[in-house]
Amino acid sequence: MSFEPRDYLRHILVEADYLASRSEGLTFEAFAADETLRRAFVRSLEIIGEATKKVPDEFRAANPFVEWRAMAGRRDVLIHDDFGVDFELVWDVVRHRVPELRGHVHAILNA
Repeated sequence: MSFEPRDYLRHILVEADYLASRSEGLTFEAFAADETLRRAFVRSLEIIGEATKKVPDEFRAANPFVEWRAMAGRRDVLIHDDFGVDFELVWDVVRHRVPELRGHVHAILNA
């Protein structure tokens, strides 16, 4: 099965929407205390990073306002960090980077 860039963007958007909806009204303390939610957030960021890596370079170049490299890099940190997951970083990404990402992906998909 072959995917188009827009298919990967839809995967990114599904996960970004999940992160936005589940983090709304949530405090870091509540997030940090909920193991299931912590794992779900990490998984969503992994999926976003993996989908990002599959977006072709030409498409990335045509949409330079999206932090493609940073998203893929975060996935690598989450997957390959031998010292565990930095949940403060996860929280920061979810609260500060994901809303911007959602806006960019919506704009691309609606163009």
